[in-house]
Amino acid sequence: MSHPLLAGVLELVQQAGEAILPFWRQGVEVVEKADASPVTAADLAAHGILAEGLLAMEPGIPVLSEEDADIALSERAGWSRWWLVDPLDGTKEFIADSEEFTVNVALVERGEVVFGVVGIPATGVIYHGGREFGAWRVAPGEPPRAINVRETPASGLTVVASRRHGSALQEQLLTALVARFGDIERVSVGSSLKFCQLAEGSADFYPRLAPTSQWDTAAAQGVLEGAGGAVLTLQGEPLRYEARESLLNPFFLALPADASWRGLIVEEARALG
Repeated sequence: MSHPLLAGVLELVQQAGEAILPFWRQGVEVVEKADASPVTAADLAAHGILAEGLLAMEPGIPVLSEEDADIALSERAGWSRWWLVDPLDGTKEFIADSEEFTVNVALVERGEVVFGVVGIPATGVIYHGGREFGAWRVAPGEPPRAINVRETPASGLTVVASRRHGSALQEQLLTALVARFGDIERVSVGSSLKFCQLAEGSADFYPRLAPTSQWDTAAAQGVLEGAGGAVLTLQGEPLRYEARESLLNPFFLALPADASWRGLIVEEARALG
């Protein structure tokens, strides 16, 4: 199965990645936005390609992008489906010359992700997926490869976490998991790549007990759900994207949907939340 808009989105994500690369490792100028987050010319170049391209491809679907998010709730509340876009996720990684930055585009309908596309400009790899379509990894010069979560870790739990955005609450959860599961391997990864590592079975769990915005997660949530994963609030409910005043997500847990240990993790997280 595939979605009729997917091919066009894949092309736009590739174009946005190509627009970012000339700025990478070139000492690009950094501007601080009102919320103190950084933005560069690379963010804006990718935003222009995606916003214009998505509207041209399907004029009836509005775009909510990190770089154009000042849209009144009264307007957003009338949307039944929309594009949720992060033109350059992991700007801090990009500024630090890391490869761990991505281009994220998700199609959202009535609060749920239909499909998401996550591109890695530095390598040319693109992940895409959705709950009804499966999940795929596409590398340059290679055929698309179907990916799936691993429900049972080979040896111990591998937990991926943000390199730059931890929290005391998250440390409490990880300490509780060590008591439950024994030693866990912790891997620090930037941007939405944490979800993609779960989706392709190279990690087991991504807890986020620190702030994120809707555009940070939607595309990669689509990939993870297509691979057999889930993104849950601390109450065990699926993470959704209804229009609301704040564009911040609640804290969440990303993990395989059918893992035998899912209930234990949700129980521990609920106790903290």
